[in-house]
This record gives sequence, C-alpha cells and structure tokens, in this order.
Amino acid sequence: MRRLVVSLCSFALILVSLTSLSSAAPPDVSYYSMKLPAGLTIGDLIREGYDVGHGTLIATPSEVERLRARGVVLGKTGDVYQPVPRSEPGGTTYYGGYRTTAGHEQHNATVASEHPDLVKLYDIGDSWKKVRGQGGHDIQALCITKLATGDCALNSTGKKPKFVLHTQIHAREIATGEIAYRWIDLLVTSYGVDPEITALLDTRELWVVPIANPDGVDVVASNPSRPVLQRKNVDNSAGGCPAADAGVDLNRNSSFQWDVQQGGPCDETYPGAKAVSEPETVAIQGLLDTIFPDTKGEVGEPAAATTTGVMLSLHSFGNDILAPYGYTNTDAPDKAKLVALGKKMGEFTGYPVSTGDGGVGYFAPGATDDWLYGTRGVPAYTFEIGPASGACAGFLPAYSCVSSTFWPALKPALVYAAKAAAAPYGKLPVTSG
Repeated sequence: MRRLVVSLCSFALILVSLTSLSSAAPPDVSYYSMKLPAGLTIGDLIREGYDVGHGTLIATPSEVERLRARGVVLGKTGDVYQPVPRSEPGGTTYYGGYRTTAGHEQHNATVASEHPDLVKLYDIGDSWKKVRGQGGHDIQALCITKLATGDCALNSTGKKPKFVLHTQIHAREIATGEIAYRWIDLLVTSYGVDPEITALLDTRELWVVPIANPDGVDVVASNPSRPVLQRKNVDNSAGGCPAADAGVDLNRNSSFQWDVQQGGPCDETYPGAKAVSEPETVAIQGLLDTIFPDTKGEVGEPAAATTTGVMLSLHSFGNDILAPYGYTNTDAPDKAKLVALGKKMGEFTGYPVSTGDGGVGYFAPGATDDWLYGTRGVPAYTFEIGPASGACAGFLPAYSCVSSTFWPALKPALVYAAKAAAAPYGKLPVTSG
C-alpha cells in the first residue's frame, strides 16, 4: 500500500508500532487520526520505530499515551480487529472466512482440475522459506481463457491480450486475496452462461496471482482470531531485527527505480539489500517479463500505441486508484491515457485517480506496477481497497465486507479492465454502468 498521508492539510497520518507485533499475542491496537505538533515529523516517527507507510493509523494504548504526552493530537477512528468467533490455527480459513495460503492453493488446484479447458496453473517460483528449505510455498499463477493452441504459454507471442490481477503482495491486506478468489470463481463458472464473461474468455488471457507473499500470509493467519499485522515477506537474512520486524517490502523490491533509501531492515518499507533480492520478486517480475513484450523505450518515452494488456495490483486501504508513476511527480509520458483508463475503472468503484504522491503523500520506488509500465509500457495500477473508517476499513475488515462492499464495486471494474486490455491506449470500451 502506498498511502502514508490521509490528509496533509489535517496531518492525518498512520501509525503502528513495530515493536508491538507478535504472532503469539497480537496487541490491543486501534486506528487513530493524528495531528503532529511543531518540531515532530514523519521521519522522526520512523526513526523511533513506528510504521508510517501504509495509510493505516495503528497504536497501542501505551503508545497513544506516550504520543499525547508529546503533544500529538490523536482521535480514534476505529478498531483494527473486528469481532469473529475464536478459532484455532491450521485450517484453510481464518478471521471469519478469509482463506489461508493453503486454502488458496487448494482452490487453485481444484479449479485447474475441474476446468482443464479454461485453466492453466503455473508454479512461477518459490517463497523465501521454500528456497531455504524451511517449508514455504510455490508462487502460483493461473491463466484463465478458453484454451486454444498457443494460449497461456509462458511467452509474449500469444494472440490474446492479457489482463493480470495481482494480490496480497502485502500479506496483511487480506481482502485483496479474497477478491482474486472470487474473480477466479466468476470466470470459471460463467463461461457459456454469462455472454460478457464468455466473450472475455474467448478473447483474453486472464492471469491471476492470488497470493504474491505466501510466507507473509502464513504469519498473518497464524492467529486466526486476531491476525498478525505482517506486511513484508519473512526474509530475516539482514539480521538485527526482532522477528516481527524482519522482512523485505516486496512492493519496493523491483528493478525499476529501486531505492536503497526506502528504509532499513527493520522498517516496513525496507526494499531489500538490492533490487530483485527476493525470490517472490523474481517470480512475479519474471512472469510479467515473460508474458508481456517490451513496447516502451526509455523511461521518458511513451509506450507504443499498439500496446496491449492491463495489470491491477490490489492493496488496502484508502479507496484510491494509483496510476504510474508512483516513484516521482514527473509525469509518465502516457499520463493522460493512464489517468483516462483509471477514471473509467473509477466509475465503478467510486475511487479517485492520482499519480506520483498526489493524494497519497509519499513515493513508492521499486513498485510492481511502476516496473510493468516503466519497462513494458503496459498500463498498471494500484487499487487501494477499503474506506478510512468503519467495519470495512483497514487491513483487517470484517469478512462480510468482501461480499457487501468490495466485490460488488470491484467486479465490474475488473471486467472493464480486462476488456480494455485489447487497446488500453486506444478507444476505451463504453461503460455499461
């Protein structure tokens, strides 16, 4: 997630203590708005061990007391944890119905087995723990289409335009993986039934990476009633950090505009020791590099008008659509067209569209979506899912919000994005609602 500043005018920030996260006993934490006194900056809070990188505002009661004593004005905006029945680790769901990594893997295998004419399931790489023989997972990707010769091959020569949905790269943004789960089900159950979805599968390759950070999701789900607020992967090779603070931010680790200044090993935006240091990044970037041809020259040059494809990377939260570039306020050469497509998708979600740090308050060098647009010219967007307050806000919204709020808005946006993949820089499809 890119949102650091909810409102610069009111200095509403996000706050979470890095020292208080524990898989055994998640802390008593809540969301707060915050107004900083003179002399205290975001950088100060980061250096003191607070995470101010995600548009959430999370603090324990003791942290709230300490910050108020320093003149910080705090206002509680909601609870991090929503009420759910207590449950034990080890199942395929947690926190009221969210799927674990194992639950997603079972689902992927089932749809591939039951719909061999529509689905190819790929192992595109390994998680950090699996590389080191510590358990871990494969990184899985599904290609969904009405399969014909040459479809869903791991090359860039296929005739069908490609739409990619990429979710849960930040492990604690749990609603995003559920959207991928429902998108997969919609596609495989609607072929031959729904004319619109049937036409999509006849003419598009619909790629899905439902869990881009599986080791991190395992940590989140390790306490099923009060999920752990794990954002990064679990790479602890840098050393010097408590277990709860170790890891690399996979959305800062790509080879496009990677920035060593994004944070140290214990920070939530730590970009890794070098670009593409993490096996999860190798897997995702490798897939995108394989299936999309390069239609773009230098960073300052526009993509070819004939470029096909669209990618959406889902994050939480803030109800935003973020278009390239996210690493700078310098306009992308295709900014007008990127924003135009973003606004079309925003007609379904109600989310505004921004670029750079406009509306989000900070930059995200090394992000996946910037990599795809910056190197391949393919329109790629971050969607920040969820409001700023209420039961459907935050990283851990009530599971009922997926059906009541998120999926109804995102389903038509995903369909529209898949349609637009045929000519994203050309005449956009007409919206039907």
